[in-house]
Amino acid sequence: MNLQFLSGLPDQVLPSATGGVLGGVRLGELSSATAPAWPEQIIAAPLLGGCRGELQEIWQCAEPSATGESEGIAWRRAGDLLYGVIELDENVFATAASPLQAASQEAYRRIFRLLDSQGLPQLWRVWNYLAGINEEIGGLERYRQFNIGRQDAFLEFARGATGNVPAACAIGLAGGPLSIAFMAGKLPAVPVENPRQVSAYNYPAEYGPRSPTFSRAALVYPPGQEILFVSGTASIVGHQTVHPGDVAGQCRESLANVAAVLAEANRLCRSAAYTLNALSYRVYVRHAADFPAVRGTLASLVGASAEIVYVQADICRHDLLLEIEAMASHKLGNC
Repeated sequence: MNLQFLSGLPDQVLPSATGGVLGGVRLGELSSATAPAWPEQIIAAPLLGGCRGELQEIWQCAEPSATGESEGIAWRRAGDLLYGVIELDENVFATAASPLQAASQEAYRRIFRLLDSQGLPQLWRVWNYLAGINEEIGGLERYRQFNIGRQDAFLEFARGATGNVPAACAIGLAGGPLSIAFMAGKLPAVPVENPRQVSAYNYPAEYGPRSPTFSRAALVYPPGQEILFVSGTASIVGHQTVHPGDVAGQCRESLANVAAVLAEANRLCRSAAYTLNALSYRVYVRHAADFPAVRGTLASLVGASAEIVYVQADICRHDLLLEIEAMASHKLGNC
């Protein structure tokens, strides 16, 4: 299938795309450019590090693709691989006790119905963005409301909420709708956990009525490939935040967690070993003023030439100052 990930300015990415585009994302100070023919997630969040304007990331696929729309989901399918994007306005659910919880549950219901109808039931990777992630509404933080809706949909569709669940992130933006992008396939992902951390789906009740429904990472298998998706990873050991108020300390701890996930992935993988300096990173930084410290810390650990996109955004806990997600793709047969 030769699924490739390309990232850069819009006028740089598309000319280099020699095949079809499965889907993608646009980040930063967004223009009013015409929407592309493929599903595209819009992340209106400032880019850090001197990158002005907007950044485009796409998944390029050489196979012929089919494009569709289902219950507000824009999707594109190539072979046994599907990428989709859904946005839901919480105001549509204004009569619910928690509009965000209702929107979250409904979004995942629609995703699962689409995957079932396409015969591609395996949800591999999910990117969740919501406004005001740390705000408390009705006595409960919005991220925790989102988790209730997400888990309710998983259970409603008999997906289970522990073990074989997708890699994911949940990030806070200044405003906008609930936005979810996802990649799914026919073959199940291989979930990867972190021995330094309690699995997110087993968090104790102090973190909310329902635990987050995601794996620390996932190994997935388009034909001829192995892709490692590392979920949003923060400065958490066990289930507790460590290094509160210390952004450099949190950065080092977050990367230690990524390294631990890589060690587990390398124990399970079918391809060559994954290394820190060969990953593609997206780093969310809560405070723009912390960017130089984060960049300097990461450069000392993964090298200055590592492929890293920095985004200013909020993190799922109020005491977390950054979150790191990553991915890498290998051809099979390199072991």
